[in-house]
Amino acid sequence: MKFYFYSVCLLFSTALIISCNSSTKQDNYKELTQNSLKYIDGYVGDASCIACHENETKLWKGSHHDLAMQIANDSTVLGNFNDVKVKIDGVNYYFYKKDSNFFVKINEIDGSEKIYQIKYTFGVTPLQQYLIDFDKGKKQVLRVTWDTVSKKWYHQYPGDKIGTHDWLHWTKSAQNWNTMCAECHSTNLKKNYFVEKDSFHTTYSSINVSCESCHGPAERHLNWATNNPNEENSYILKGKNQRDQLNLCAPCHARRVKLTKNLEPGKQFEDQYMVQNLTTNYYHGDGQINDEDYVYGSFLQSKMYAEGIKCSDCHDPHTLKLKFEGNKLCLQCHVPADYDSKTHHFHKENTEASQCINCHMTGKNYMGNDFRRDHSFRIPRPDQSVKYGTPNACKECHQDKTNQWAANSIKNNYGSTRQNHFSDALLLSSRNNLNIEERSRLDIFINDLTYPEIARATVIENLDYTTNEQYSALLLALNDSSAQVKYNALLKFRNFTPQEKVSIALKHMDDSVKLVRIGAAQLVINMDESTLSDVDKISFTKSRSELETMLYSNADFSTGRMQLGDYYLQNNDLKTAIKNYEVAIQKDSLLIPVYSNLATAYSLNKEYDKANTTLDKWILIESKSSRPHYLKGLLNFEMNKNKVAIAELNTAIKLDPSDTRSLYNLATYYFQDKKDLNLAENYIKKALKLEPENQDYKYLLALIYRDQGKFKSGQIIMQELKKNQKKQN
Repeated sequence: MKFYFYSVCLLFSTALIISCNSSTKQDNYKELTQNSLKYIDGYVGDASCIACHENETKLWKGSHHDLAMQIANDSTVLGNFNDVKVKIDGVNYYFYKKDSNFFVKINEIDGSEKIYQIKYTFGVTPLQQYLIDFDKGKKQVLRVTWDTVSKKWYHQYPGDKIGTHDWLHWTKSAQNWNTMCAECHSTNLKKNYFVEKDSFHTTYSSINVSCESCHGPAERHLNWATNNPNEENSYILKGKNQRDQLNLCAPCHARRVKLTKNLEPGKQFEDQYMVQNLTTNYYHGDGQINDEDYVYGSFLQSKMYAEGIKCSDCHDPHTLKLKFEGNKLCLQCHVPADYDSKTHHFHKENTEASQCINCHMTGKNYMGNDFRRDHSFRIPRPDQSVKYGTPNACKECHQDKTNQWAANSIKNNYGSTRQNHFSDALLLSSRNNLNIEERSRLDIFINDLTYPEIARATVIENLDYTTNEQYSALLLALNDSSAQVKYNALLKFRNFTPQEKVSIALKHMDDSVKLVRIGAAQLVINMDESTLSDVDKISFTKSRSELETMLYSNADFSTGRMQLGDYYLQNNDLKTAIKNYEVAIQKDSLLIPVYSNLATAYSLNKEYDKANTTLDKWILIESKSSRPHYLKGLLNFEMNKNKVAIAELNTAIKLDPSDTRSLYNLATYYFQDKKDLNLAENYIKKALKLEPENQDYKYLLALIYRDQGKFKSGQIIMQELKKNQKKQN
């Protein structure tokens, strides 16, 4: 047996998916179709819209869209710059004006001091942020923020002392306007990120979210209105039905991953973006909002979405305000006698407690003071809170009560039976050691079209697939009507043989939706094209090109750079993989997975010292993590430094007694050449105690028994393994 230094943490299926040959593919991007020679990309500007749409313009003026981004001047800056000194979380700020310009002098926690000019405002209420021009075309968002309600300066995450080297520091990538904010605060935004230079030449047609952000480039519409207004096609996006409207709103009101270089208004969402699943990084286990989700991910879970409700049914599309206040908004559809009644909500009428939103749209503050409501419109489930610790609406008001009290109250008022809800499956799928019946329920759930597609996709992501029965359910999911479900199902076949993966991928490389085609390409990233027919080569080349476009479109993120490195690593371009991993670390030194991947790339490139140094840097960041010691153990075995390797693996086990991989590798070492069969037996039995069904561990124990002369014990294990293999086949 040989020790292999394989540990790459490939993140193509994560929520932060942010991608081949040695070129940057910058020249391969396709620009938007030019509508004419007169206007850039066909964007005519707001002035051309006002003449015919005066009322809509008046409604839009002063809205959050209108004021999304502005040039800093006396009429747009709301913060106090009248020689104000403030100290927050160890950082000293001095806000002042000089002539008509706004400045801030910042003394950082490390003692460094610098003066910056405020160039742009960002947002208007309940907070306003400020942008500063940096080199390489970058604009950075100040951490210090103006609370427009309380009229004070504050930090959005109070108590955090963020060093200037930290990715979260306002001068670093996490607060970079070009990457994090620009596309949704300006019209016809072109990020124009240059991968090799790590620089931007970002442009826009209008600085704010203007008419054409939602209605699309209006030149053809303007020509229609001027020359042929009787023609049925007015060449403008209207978003009349739910699908069309969500394609307009969701790109900016969703936590998502870019699939293309530039946003095209009105184009199908899954041809431009992949929405974030309901993972516990961003949501509570039952799907309720935890981190920011920008509404769309929540709305996709709701019965409102399933019933065809549109954004504009509740929100005025131009002012962005609610169409009605209080329960009147909900009573547009829900019968007052049934729902706006004490017999339904069991609270005193015309009080805060009787408001629909306080039971069915709980929320929380983001960015310090911005309260946002959960748009999954769910029925409170304190019984889940008792079992899983999830939040519930009852406790929002009755903070002095327990979850069990709330669960009992629901039971007393509404009976002991709860409606079937997808959250039960979400919560179950996040558990370990599911029994056969539980797992069977989840395999049925992922193909039950009565449940939200985002919930079914999330359950697929949460689960491991090992048996024929489980893969049968997954194969059925590949025919789902949802692109999101199909995409997540495709990625679960990555452990199949190359031939099996190719067979599955080729069936989906010509899918009508780009997200699915990209998923198919991810399944066979390093496939040998020469094995394909001419027809299949065309499909493969197209889907791979779309995957590359997605990866390069997100390469300005630290996670995007890491995934670009992953892509090159899987294509055996070690030099380029290393280059991108190093940039990822420069962007975010605390991006832990990249250390493992970079060390792997160095090791494969025979740069063992650099691999070792990389793992040492990881240990400095996470001194109690066992994983880097495990990898150092494998690395030292590769370098024939067996004593050091053994010490590192034992350190890994000490830090994490459940580290079965370290136990397995130690057992393998002592088994080789019969170094110490008793010690080998001891280590592998400890691993099997933790993972009793692991076939590799059982096989090694059988070999150890054979060499110890315990033939009967070894034969029993081998017969069991053969029986299991027949079942799987």
